[in-house]
Amino acid sequence: MQLLRYLSDAPLRRRVTAATNKVESFNRFSQWIGFGNRGVIADNDPIEQEKAVKFNALLTNAVIFHNALDIAEIVRQLLEEGREIDPEDLVHISPYLTEHINRFGEYSTHELGILPEAYDRKLGVGFPPRREQHLTAAGLDQAA
Repeated sequence: MQLLRYLSDAPLRRRVTAATNKVESFNRFSQWIGFGNRGVIADNDPIEQEKAVKFNALLTNAVIFHNALDIAEIVRQLLEEGREIDPEDLVHISPYLTEHINRFGEYSTHELGILPEAYDRKLGVGFPPRREQHLTAAGLDQAA
């Protein structure tokens, strides 16, 4: 039945394809980040294998977070310049950017002691409230 529903429901196929593409993009990005030894974990020790997988996940998420911060800063700059940003346009921006990363270069650590400015979570783009916020604002979210 599920297969027949999938075949007959075009919007469902589009949602499934979009979700699959995002997962595949993340996996490609994660493999690109974990380029050492061509992504092969050569150690037979399960603990060392788990460490390698977790380190790759940590590094991948750190780069995604950094990319998201950079994207947010660019959006803020565009808003300050008076440009109008449609939230629908932002859904097409991916945090899986690699062009600006030099995996094989030399990296300086002298900036590690410099504290960054506080992160402002709001972009000021006018996103609709999340469902939880909407329910809370309407007084429908009552804690027991």
